[in-house]
Amino acid sequence: MKVSDLNKNEYKPYFETYVSKVPQMELINTLEYSKNKMLDVLKDISEEKLNYKYAKDKWSIKELLVHLMDTERIFCARSLRFARKDNTPLAGYDENEYAANSNCKHRTKESLINEYKTLRASTVCLFESFTNEMLLEQGIASNSKISVRAMGFIIAGHDLHHLAVLKERYLK
Repeated sequence: MKVSDLNKNEYKPYFETYVSKVPQMELINTLEYSKNKMLDVLKDISEEKLNYKYAKDKWSIKELLVHLMDTERIFCARSLRFARKDNTPLAGYDENEYAANSNCKHRTKESLINEYKTLRASTVCLFESFTNEMLLEQGIASNSKISVRAMGFIIAGHDLHHLAVLKERYLK
């Protein structure tokens, strides 16, 4: 299943920003691709630079990375519930509150990268466990319909979106 297989009714228009960043690859390859692209950039960032914010009211690089992981966890939990035919509408979350309460300022680059790699490995295992029928399941999250497979592609596209922001605004 590639991103071009998605129908527009599988996710709200807001997510097009992320879906449009995804290359034409199978879902699992896309998850691996986005992880590798992120790790290639993170390896060259110094420990000190990870606390850098390009503007006063913006996240640090550490907070950005934790935001990616928080979002991935939430989308994996939603995917699992919908794949298992749990029709309970799921609430959204406040990404700024999550970042503000992440305690990432005191974390090391090594611990954050290790967590990122471990989380992505778990995400890949989860999506590999889904049948094609499970990937097509849909549920309501943040007051909008979304499919399991769309969430997998959104996870990858979300990383690629923020990777572009990282390069453009933090690393120039």
